[in-house]
Amino acid sequence: MKELSVNHLLGIKYITESDIQLIFETADHFKEVINRPIKKVPSLRDITIANLFFENSTRTRLSFEIAEKRLSADVVNFSAASSSVKKGETLIDTVNNILSMKVDMVVMRHPNPGAGVFLSKHIGASIVNAGDGAHEHPTQALLDTYSIRERLGDVAGKKVVIVGDILHSRVALSNIFALQKLGATVKVCGPKTLIPKYIDKLGVEVETNLRKALNWCDVANMLRVQNERMDISYFPSTREYTQQFGVNMELLESLDKEIVVMHPGPINRGVEITTEVADSSQAIILDQVQNGVAIRMAVLYLLASKIKNYED
Repeated sequence: MKELSVNHLLGIKYITESDIQLIFETADHFKEVINRPIKKVPSLRDITIANLFFENSTRTRLSFEIAEKRLSADVVNFSAASSSVKKGETLIDTVNNILSMKVDMVVMRHPNPGAGVFLSKHIGASIVNAGDGAHEHPTQALLDTYSIRERLGDVAGKKVVIVGDILHSRVALSNIFALQKLGATVKVCGPKTLIPKYIDKLGVEVETNLRKALNWCDVANMLRVQNERMDISYFPSTREYTQQFGVNMELLESLDKEIVVMHPGPINRGVEITTEVADSSQAIILDQVQNGVAIRMAVLYLLASKIKNYED
């Protein structure tokens, strides 16, 4: 059996193109499973997974939880907002306490970039990064690129523009790494204040005119404006942002070709995209959600296989 080159999923940066293809092939199999009347498989029956969320999350946490339950894993949920972390307990203490309960894998979201990497060096469990600050969100990038492959047949050779708040987005960085590893060309588009200074070092072009960007691309991934990460104002007003960087049906229909529209959610309807666009046949937003479960099942299954092989 083919296996991943890594023992943790800490970021797209650390995995290879063949890792990504293996995750996709495994997700194809699990996608069939979740469309059956009986959606459960016993693959991870002996594995205990702890979901540690030090930041609020609804969609990612639910998606992981459904994936874990579909694989028959034992699941421990831990929300740091209501835990001893508030009383000053450190990350390692928290995790060691959970590991002493004999947990095999940890799915973690944390506000600090690199928290997963730090943890992987100090504890024996397999770590899946469910988002670390504005750094990486690997499973989101995997499900996004998988959804492009599903709709367009392949990722290689495709042109993808990521629109919006690139500066605060872990989704943007992980997507850039994944798309480039799979042979796509990436541009970013947004207000200059929301484009990071290092972007050119990633081999990504910046386009500040949305219409030009959309006419160029095959796929537009619309990011939400992350108001919760902004301590200063990066653009004059939401209304102005929408006028310059929001997508409505009129704009979509005026393009030279039909493009695919994506959004990692949650959508600020009427800001990045209108309701009409979100619900149109060009949008694959609900496919992304469904694919998220299959991709996370694939990641957990492949990492757990490495634990089992190691124990055997």
